[in-house]
Amino acid sequence: MKKVAFYTLGCKLNFSETSALARVFVDNGFERVSHLQPADIYVINTCSVTEQADRKCRQAIRKFIRQSPNAIIAVTGCYAQLKPEEIASVEGVDLVLGADAKGRLFEYVNSIRNKGEARIFSCEINSVDSFFQAFSSGDRTRSFLKVQDGCDYKCAYCTIPKARGKSRNPSVASIVEEAMKISASGTKEIILTGVNIGDFGRSGNEKFIDLLKTLNKVEGIERFRISSIEPNLLTDEIIDFISQSGKFLPHYHIPLQSGSDRILKLMRRRYLTELFRKKVDILRNKDSYTFFGIDVIVGFPGETEGDFEDTYRFLEELNPAYLHIFPYSERPGTDSEKMKNKVDNGIINARVKRLNELCHRLHRDFYVKNAGRDEEVLFESAVKKGIMYGFTRNYIKTEIPVRKDLAGKIIRVKLHDIADSGNMTAKVYI
Repeated sequence: MKKVAFYTLGCKLNFSETSALARVFVDNGFERVSHLQPADIYVINTCSVTEQADRKCRQAIRKFIRQSPNAIIAVTGCYAQLKPEEIASVEGVDLVLGADAKGRLFEYVNSIRNKGEARIFSCEINSVDSFFQAFSSGDRTRSFLKVQDGCDYKCAYCTIPKARGKSRNPSVASIVEEAMKISASGTKEIILTGVNIGDFGRSGNEKFIDLLKTLNKVEGIERFRISSIEPNLLTDEIIDFISQSGKFLPHYHIPLQSGSDRILKLMRRRYLTELFRKKVDILRNKDSYTFFGIDVIVGFPGETEGDFEDTYRFLEELNPAYLHIFPYSERPGTDSEKMKNKVDNGIINARVKRLNELCHRLHRDFYVKNAGRDEEVLFESAVKKGIMYGFTRNYIKTEIPVRKDLAGKIIRVKLHDIADSGNMTAKVYI
């Protein structure tokens, strides 16, 4: 039995796609092993949001060749679409598959008999219109279900439209079929993922709210989360539905990127801080314990100390549960690459540090606010040092001494002591 290993970089969308690709190999008689082990085939599903992600891909290729010198190396994902020749030039690479070829990975790999010169299968991104359906499996607690791909936005810093193409999606009916497969495996929670999922509906006449309402009826799935949604696409109708559905949870991940209207305009975002604040106020009015995390980019070209202070104060006022902080990374081919007034790396690092400190305080405050509340927790099967974990509806990580009978079950608990040792958790009474 041949062995295949997968190494995934980047977002949860990539993880869902990797899982779908791996199932094809397993269904065809391959044994899936860890990328840390020797294998006959290594597949790297890449990200290209930052230069660090590109570098990790190249490092992984060299590591796998040292680990298994005769192994076939296949590279796909965003980096493979953006810079196929650059990847193909790395010694040991056999296949580079762009966005249109990713779904035929097994077919291409299976056609190779011996290592040789790298072959590239790709096309211009504007011609990509297929949708590769995917969901993650292997975790009986939750699954990431891909519902949308690509993006029509033209943010000044982003390469995603060049890597994944235009916004597109399958039908609601086909997504429901995938959700039913997930349900049949015993999984209790689904996280909807994509590049810009609020833009669902570009392919056909259906809307994102139609998808939510239909998924809400899928039997066996007790929880749904939305991975990330743009503030301008988070409509009052969506918020109202989620607050009443019972299955869709009070947990939002909303990209802000900057608390300075001047920088938002330079970034070419489709909203200003006033709209963002309004959305947060509506969420809080629906449920004061709603979790929302916010994406922030630090050090975008032209960001002055005053712009950063505006962002810092805005985040303090919003009082989110968590911040996802990204130091600006210049990407080739983006409009921001050509912008003047680049921010010094030392200044960026200092600003990131301040926001990390703010994030820790905000995160702890959210946990403290929830202490003493009754909540529902979906417990995971993984165990670490005699402790098992789970998440509440509003995404508070909880811990209890191991009770294997609780794995994969949703249990009513009372939150109490907050454990703050780097990774925030709440202890619970059952």
